[in-house]
Amino acid sequence: MSSHIVLCPNPKRDHDLILTRRAQELLAREGLSVCISPLAELDEKTIEGAKLVVTFGGDGTILHTARAVVKAGIPILGVNLGNKGFLAELEPDELPKLLEAARGNFSVERRMMSDVELVRGGKVIHRDCALNDAVLMRVLSTIRLTVYGDGHKITEFSGDGVILATPTGSTAYSMAAGGPLVEPSAENIILTPICAHMLAARSFVLAPDRRVAVRMGVLGEKQAILSVDGNTAIALKTNDEIRVRKSEYYTRLAHVGDKSFYDIAYEKLGRSR
Repeated sequence: MSSHIVLCPNPKRDHDLILTRRAQELLAREGLSVCISPLAELDEKTIEGAKLVVTFGGDGTILHTARAVVKAGIPILGVNLGNKGFLAELEPDELPKLLEAARGNFSVERRMMSDVELVRGGKVIHRDCALNDAVLMRVLSTIRLTVYGDGHKITEFSGDGVILATPTGSTAYSMAAGGPLVEPSAENIILTPICAHMLAARSFVLAPDRRVAVRMGVLGEKQAILSVDGNTAIALKTNDEIRVRKSEYYTRLAHVGDKSFYDIAYEKLGRSR
């Protein structure tokens, strides 16, 4: 199967795959080749030769999908079944626009990703790639962190943790922790402390070529975790180092509407409810 379209639903959002099957029928009537691959089943075999992946769920569904297709460079189009839906291009009532995208009538927005490494005892024990963020967070008690940029100390503090976000992730946890909104087409690393016990603690917007390292202080009986794009938490230990840098890979988001980042930010965040 080549040049097909993959419909990737999150069954927890699209119950009984009702919207996904509606999209399948819509595309099949136009003679387009379509396959359905629920989120947990998405793999290299499914996406090989695909020209577009359409997700049905929230932003978390797109984040998960991005990790699966990033090396293949396949554009992703999101249909929002979540809450905020910053990354999703379409709402459920805009499904007919899917036809235009399926015919190739869309532009592509490249979104920077970050490579994340967990180093313990001088050895890399875990590698990951983030579209939104890498988060170091305490479990109960506050933790001590030191952050470096290219080997130079940027900040040191005790608190609940730190977020290392991409511009795409600037509208997520980083924003909630007091970080700035950064245009998603930009290429920066955004460093945002979480509830730091220091009056001068502020976010930093760092250059894209900066190599950032966060070193854990003494944990003792305390617990801390690393989570990349909200995925499974990894337990951290004293003196662990988390290294973050701009990735060579980009997430490609298909754009078929006429809303700008500012329109979406105002719609999702600016208006009173």
